[in-house]
Amino acid sequence: MKQTPERRGRSLRSLYYDLKPIIPRPLQISLRRLLVRSKLNACSDIWPIHERAGQAPEGWKGWPEGKQFALVLTHDVDSLRGQERCLDLMNLEKGLGLRSAFYFVPGICQDCSTIFSELKKNQFEIGVHGLFHDDRLFRSRTIFQRRAAIINRFISQWQALGFRSPAMHHNLSWIHDLNILYDASTFDVDPFEPQPDGLDTIFPCVINDDSSGRKYVELPYTLPQDFTIFILLRQKNIEIWKRKLDWIAENGGMALLLTHPDYMNIERTRLAVDEYPAEFYLNLLSYIKNEYGSRCWPALPREIARFWPSQMNNRHGEPSEI
Repeated sequence: MKQTPERRGRSLRSLYYDLKPIIPRPLQISLRRLLVRSKLNACSDIWPIHERAGQAPEGWKGWPEGKQFALVLTHDVDSLRGQERCLDLMNLEKGLGLRSAFYFVPGICQDCSTIFSELKKNQFEIGVHGLFHDDRLFRSRTIFQRRAAIINRFISQWQALGFRSPAMHHNLSWIHDLNILYDASTFDVDPFEPQPDGLDTIFPCVINDDSSGRKYVELPYTLPQDFTIFILLRQKNIEIWKRKLDWIAENGGMALLLTHPDYMNIERTRLAVDEYPAEFYLNLLSYIKNEYGSRCWPALPREIARFWPSQMNNRHGEPSEI
């Protein structure tokens, strides 16, 4: 039987993740750079800005205290290298008067009690980032249900309210099995992700399940990932971030940023093949504070998720194909 393009894409993704442990990291990066470059021109009309995504949802009343837009900082901690940098990153943000959310992989996280304690003490947020950092979570309903039961134990143990899937794989219907206030496994537009279907909006949305009555808030990232910009596209400045941020602010949306301490060289040592200078991230935060100041609402994901349903009664089903 002939495979559909969608099924063929899933098969190739699964093959890549199955082989990933034996592929040298420099070769992984080189292959991904070639793939991104091959797509770049074809998607220039929708990435990094898709004009249609800037339309406010019907009934939108605005951010608290009349703020122009919301700013949400999040970090995926994909490895032990990233775990070791979490508190340094926390202190950098704290020095600028900002807070963020860190998402940890239960199957990787080792001796995180001190990190968790410090993050919570400083009013940062902790979320769950899959179970293992692989692509298997959504391979079948059976696998998802089995892993969801374990993930829910970590959600309870860590007192987490939010979830993000590794590599942004998602099935918004299945995610109702998780005991969460919000999910953050999607984006407005990102044609370079393994599952490139986006929500096509720079605003949150509520995902309802009519059969069970369960619901959660979906928070798409709306600023391009650091890995895409600095590792795959090898950008040496933050112009892409600034351009997208200014557009989000102009349209009054949610500027949700996803970065990785794993790739953020905070120590100012020689850069590895998959690292970029932490100054790029700090430059963006400084730009936001200098350019927008009190006009933006810096919020944690849980704060957005609690705020949104009180302002909106919107619904959103599965994301459409871009």
